Amino acid sequence: MASRQQKPHLVVVLAYDGLCTFEFACAVEVFALRRPELGVAWYDFAVCNVDGGPLRAAGGVTMQVPPSRGLLARADTIVVPGWRGIDSPVPPALQRQLRAAQARGARLCSICSGVFVLAAAGLLNGLSATTHWRYAQALAERYPAIAVKPDALYIDEGQIVTAAGSAAGLDMLLHLVRRDHGGRVANLVAQRLVIA
Repeated sequence: MASRQQKPHLVVVLAYDGLCTFEFACAVEVFALRRPELGVAWYDFAVCNVDGGPLRAAGGVTMQVPPSRGLLARADTIVVPGWRGIDSPVPPALQRQLRAAQARGARLCSICSGVFVLAAAGLLNGLSATTHWRYAQALAERYPAIAVKPDALYIDEGQIVTAAGSAAGLDMLLHLVRRDHGGRVANLVAQRLVIA
């Protein structure tokens, strides 16, 4: 039986009605695939269904995600893919779960408009953050306590990491792999993805 210190790092990605499929798939590609050739303890991966029931995703895709009770309370890293719309409210229960995750030390990450979820939960106040350039002004106006950096691909504030547009999410996710496993492993994952 593995000790608690040896448990795999659990990455949980949010899924919701109106899901941005590319950002979601980036997290799946980086963290969910088994990579025994790397010689490191790879991540455990799970999907948290924010809305319950079947989810309609961009591109006409419907997803069935199993019940997600307790996942966010156990996650070591939580990835918020682009949110369903910058004007779409963030459920209060999700905000509470993200604040609780942050308080216990989980790493929270957003891609593109997913930053609005972290902002709504108050997790970015006093920090620098980025998002897609077309959302940067709205983020700065709605959340003046955030130092919005629209020209950054991603910003690492330690426990909270934000990425700009969709493809910048891949850069951020590889940065997380580099933080966790070093440059050699991150480069091998990039090579398998065929990206710089």
